[in-house]
Amino acid sequence: VQLQASGGGLVQAGGSLRLSCAASGRTFSTYAMSWFRQAPGKERDFVAGINWSGTSTYYADSVKGRFTISRDNAKSTVWAYLQINNLEPADTTVYYCAATKGRIGPTGPYDYWGQGTLVTVSS
Repeated sequence: VQLQASGGGLVQAGGSLRLSCAASGRTFSTYAMSWFRQAPGKERDFVAGINWSGTSTYYADSVKGRFTISRDNAKSTVWAYLQINNLEPADTTVYYCAATKGRIGPTGPYDYWGQGTLVTVSS
């Protein structure tokens, strides 16, 4: 079972990134997927979530309008994406993807976690 997050990097403020999460080893097409972020010394914060079919999405108030979550269940490896536009220095942190059979949101609980991908936004 593996969730592999990728797509992070160094970008200038105002730029865009698309984070990807490859989920394999389970029938992840039946799991809701979410993205979290965690700055050093702080709690992990829920950013966005999407239900198993992709028909419902949820966002933290702080990212609405700039972040878009989507997914692709077409293949055995399920992909979850987080499109981030108009990046701000405050978005600098590690982003994690997670999968749950339970409730989408900050508490989950989440069954599987990816290893994180670092986003750095320069001003």
